[in-house]
Amino acid sequence: MKILLLGAGGFIGVNLTERLLEDEQHDVVAVDIDEEKIAHLLHAECPRLDYRHLNIADDDAGISALVAQADVVVDLVAFANPALYVDDPVGVFDLNFIQNMKVVDQCRTFGKRLVQFSTCEVYGMTPAKVAGEFGLRSETHVTPFSEDFSPLIMGPVKNHRWIYACAKQLLERVLDAYWKRDGFRFSVIRPFNFIGPRIDFLPSEAGGGNPRVFAHFMDALLYGNKPIELVDGGEAFRAYTHIDDAVDCIVRVIEDTNNNCDGQIFNIGQPENELRIRELAVRMCDLFDEHFRREGDPPRPEMVTVSGEQFYGEGYEDCDRRVADITKARTLLGWEPRYGIDEALVKTMDYFVSRHRARQQQGGNQPPPEAAGMRSRATRSPVNKGGADDARVRQVGEASAEQPVLLRNQLENLRRREIELEQDNEALRSRCERLEQELRPSREELDQLKRERNAVEDAYHRARAQLQRLQEEGR
Repeated sequence: MKILLLGAGGFIGVNLTERLLEDEQHDVVAVDIDEEKIAHLLHAECPRLDYRHLNIADDDAGISALVAQADVVVDLVAFANPALYVDDPVGVFDLNFIQNMKVVDQCRTFGKRLVQFSTCEVYGMTPAKVAGEFGLRSETHVTPFSEDFSPLIMGPVKNHRWIYACAKQLLERVLDAYWKRDGFRFSVIRPFNFIGPRIDFLPSEAGGGNPRVFAHFMDALLYGNKPIELVDGGEAFRAYTHIDDAVDCIVRVIEDTNNNCDGQIFNIGQPENELRIRELAVRMCDLFDEHFRREGDPPRPEMVTVSGEQFYGEGYEDCDRRVADITKARTLLGWEPRYGIDEALVKTMDYFVSRHRARQQQGGNQPPPEAAGMRSRATRSPVNKGGADDARVRQVGEASAEQPVLLRNQLENLRRREIELEQDNEALRSRCERLEQELRPSREELDQLKRERNAVEDAYHRARAQLQRLQEEGR
């Protein structure tokens, strides 16, 4: 099978590409605009991997040609970071719906099956949270999300945090409409909090930025230059799925050996790995102490509480709980997740710790500590309920610390944008070099053709001159 994998350079895409190549059953055409995470595969020069540096937003002809040649198209292209949802909601909608719809249209044009990645965020908030005024609580009223029956409940329009989920939900609805009207073949995957190697980046290594929660916690453990920040106290629940489990299920959807995946939406998650975010922080600290800590490492990081608006910006609202009903994946695909929460965390932490140790051995400088006094005005609060006894939690003062935190977030956003622009510039430079290399043979061939044409013209003129002399002699 020839698989076109759009967004192959991201966290899920790289791990999926590795698995597909290991199986040695498929040819993979991998497309992205960022080669950092997939570079190790490109250097390996695998004959089953064909990498293309293309952007679905402006390389319509190139993408269309690849779609036409594929047996199945897997679309992973997305902005999937809560910080971006409130920082650039228009850009999030444009990529996650407008640009992805172009891929849908190309698949329809060429009659290709599409495996479209969505998100568990399409479920929005739990019914219990919405009905909180009637005494219901998501802590006690657990409602696993079902692909075909659960309502999709979003927050107010002013809370831009939901624009990502709305864009993905709208894309799903359009796909289902084409399926029912035209028989368009598609499958949708809703990931539930995947973790594993190459998830996000560490802000201390990237010069700033605002990745997802796991990377923030890992950064605090390895570099010790900031506390672990618990958004709204870390009360929200999440159930984490190791990427190896997730990829195993994704491959089953792609291969569809039982021919029962068309028109289906699949939750991929591990409901048994659920815990609160503050419990995740304590668990990661404990596991780091048990498996990775060595002399010279920073002390166990302090934990602080910040509001969602302070951490992400105005317009943020959190999903209170996400429990996946994976009955469909079990029934149609025969899939079962294998990794428990501790094993999933340790395997993911090991990736970051190993990279960090390698940097230390190479003499890499430790990132500068957070500016002194950034949180000097923060006040203490009691230990969180249910947390470890040694987990120190302090409440950032609403009035006194709000402005420094907001300024810090703005600075991090600017640093992140600077990094993105540097990466774009480097990608464009690399692309120009590749195009130059691709054009060089054509230019050499053109020069050769010009020389041959000149030789032919010279021979023609000599023959014509000789003919004229013969005609004159004949007279």
